[in-house]
Amino acid sequence: MSPGSLEDILTTYREHGHRLYGEEVTEIQHALQCATLAQQAGEPPVIVAAALLHDYGHLCHQLGEDIALQGVDARHEHLGYHKLRRLFTGEIADAARLHVAAKRYLCWKEPGYLSALSAASRQSLDLQGGAMQADEAAAFAREPNFELAVRVRRYDDLGKDPDMVTPDLDSFVPVLQTFMLPSP
Repeated sequence: MSPGSLEDILTTYREHGHRLYGEEVTEIQHALQCATLAQQAGEPPVIVAAALLHDYGHLCHQLGEDIALQGVDARHEHLGYHKLRRLFTGEIADAARLHVAAKRYLCWKEPGYLSALSAASRQSLDLQGGAMQADEAAAFAREPNFELAVRVRRYDDLGKDPDMVTPDLDSFVPVLQTFMLPSP
């Protein structure tokens, strides 16, 4: 079932954001850190909102925590995309859909990117297909929101500090509202 409102999205974070996903932070800490880091870097609101919501799919599956340790890829990027696309603009939904591909792309494109990933991110990378091949990278680079996805990915890699203090979820509501689709 797709969320019907922004309040549904926020409720999902509040009810399931306590889950760990292989890092030393919870899902909600990760989301808030990614958005806060983007905001502190002076990113435009679309990057801030996309950074907050990119991992929403992790909150929607019922497979438990640390599923990568069990060899399971929940394909959270697709789950999140399908849940978010009915409420948010294409950029926000595409950030969810493309952030895993962005990791795979950066592993192909940038020497040293793979070795800088957290252990949990490297483990999930293996389940997600590993580094892209040249033909996959070329196709990914043609995605309309390719650059946005790569920028969000960089905040995804940074938002893993168990001691970082961030604003609360409600403080990001105004930026999220900016990218909501009009009600039918």
